[in-house]
Amino acid sequence: MSNLPEIIAHVDGGSRGNPGPAAYGMTIETAQGQPVIALGKFIGRSTNNFAEYHGLLAALEYALSHGYIRLRVLTDSELMARQISGQYKVRSPDLKPLFDKAREMIARLESFSIRHVYREQNREADRLANQAMDEAEHKRVPRAAAPQPARTALPAPQPIVATFHDGSLHPHTQVPLFDGEEVELEIRRKK
Repeated sequence: MSNLPEIIAHVDGGSRGNPGPAAYGMTIETAQGQPVIALGKFIGRSTNNFAEYHGLLAALEYALSHGYIRLRVLTDSELMARQISGQYKVRSPDLKPLFDKAREMIARLESFSIRHVYREQNREADRLANQAMDEAEHKRVPRAAAPQPARTALPAPQPIVATFHDGSLHPHTQVPLFDGEEVELEIRRKK
């Protein structure tokens, strides 16, 4: 058994377009209100409900990976709160795997509760989700609010090689992009 205290997570997810650019925000604090971690993460193009579940999964992952076995979650997603508590069935095929993963993680905790709260009570998680979407739109990498979790370095971008033949550009590789994402392309003549 862990002697670590119960922690409280505020989770939120949002999408601009539903589906559209999406992110989640998550804060964790002790039962006495002391901050533990706060972060926002851009997750690409998805729905707001998909983003809400990612916020919940981030809170569960943090709790389990840091030895916390008592977690209370506050969310402004009534749908997710009712699905996790068993009041609503999960009908969306996109949400079902996230729901199943969350339930598996919850089963590893000693105590867990989830409660729907109004947006005003979830302001910081909402701010972090919106900040992550704003930063992604401005082509900056989202930053976590202090204290920051450890992050691994991303590999350096690799050049894209293409051949120009018969008036068409033929790439030698595919590049995954988010819908609406813009990239700069420089074409040079091989010498």
